[in-house]
Amino acid sequence: MITIAKPQIGQEEKDAVMEVMGSGMIASGGVVSEFEKEFASYIGMQHGIACTSGTTALEIALRALGIGAGDKVVTTAYSFIASTNGIVYTGATPVFADIDEKTFNIDPESAEECLKQNPDAKALLIVHLFGQPCNMDKLCALAKKYNVKLIEDCAQAHGALWNDKKAGSFGDVSTFSFYPTKNMTTGEGGIVLTNDEAVAEKARLIENHGMKIRYTHDIIGHNYRMTNIAAAIGREQLKKLDGFNDLRRRNAACYNGEIQNKAMIVPYVDEHAKHVYHQYTIRVTEGKRDQLIKTFEENGIGYGIFYPFSIPEQPCYKEMNFKTAYPVTDRVKKEVLSIPVHPGITEDEVKTVARVINSL
Repeated sequence: MITIAKPQIGQEEKDAVMEVMGSGMIASGGVVSEFEKEFASYIGMQHGIACTSGTTALEIALRALGIGAGDKVVTTAYSFIASTNGIVYTGATPVFADIDEKTFNIDPESAEECLKQNPDAKALLIVHLFGQPCNMDKLCALAKKYNVKLIEDCAQAHGALWNDKKAGSFGDVSTFSFYPTKNMTTGEGGIVLTNDEAVAEKARLIENHGMKIRYTHDIIGHNYRMTNIAAAIGREQLKKLDGFNDLRRRNAACYNGEIQNKAMIVPYVDEHAKHVYHQYTIRVTEGKRDQLIKTFEENGIGYGIFYPFSIPEQPCYKEMNFKTAYPVTDRVKKEVLSIPVHPGITEDEVKTVARVINSL
């Protein structure tokens, strides 16, 4: 079986976990603090607040910026639902923009139209989807023009670059996920990054029961803390991240050369971007996606459809009466198919997947 994802865990991670276990300090502590500093430095931000998941990171980030009930946040209609749930958890209302057909990221023109129609919007939350950064030149200009906070959801873009600057270093805050399928993992986990000391201080209160002084609760917070065990894994994974990303790009380049089927559109990469291929997502045209899926299953090849529905049409949002027609999103969601690109796949396996695609 050629799997769609495979976490790359080595002896270094195992040894680091055992060291924490032996120390007796397995909850949040010094190892988390070191991981926060190291990851923030890697991205190019001053403050890091590690937490339990990318989803809780989004909620913390929004709340730390003062986003709450009655506020509006412009975001993408096409992503994993967590990027919108983070908004909903705060009591704010998401306003959805369509996507760019080539990159699958939020379309700056659609986002600007949303901002024009919602002059009371407080924030713009973008997602660097599948490992390719959004057009940060245009989106940073939009945030400044309309005086809204900019939040970067980088759950799929660890180490990605826009004009040689890392995704996650442009916004007022950025968030990352360390779920096992991501470009690096802590098992479960996430982090909030910011250069604003006041935002960082509030984020730390939110994730730790509102405590700055032990048993003195300044605000009503949560227990969203990362453990030393998770952080120990993260510190070792971070050392390997650039190498993992190089292997993903190698595999992607191989696919680009090997896939020779006119019904398949390989991923587009913006000339200003350095893609890290959290997913290698092709578009299967001519109505052949189901046929390709059947062929993959017959040949033991893993795949993923990320994502079969737009966010606003998800059943859990039905009562919110969101607009559900987004022309580009509605076209793309019927064609996308992600194929194995993770660091654990060999060049021969990449060529095998390509041969199966070409045989269709």
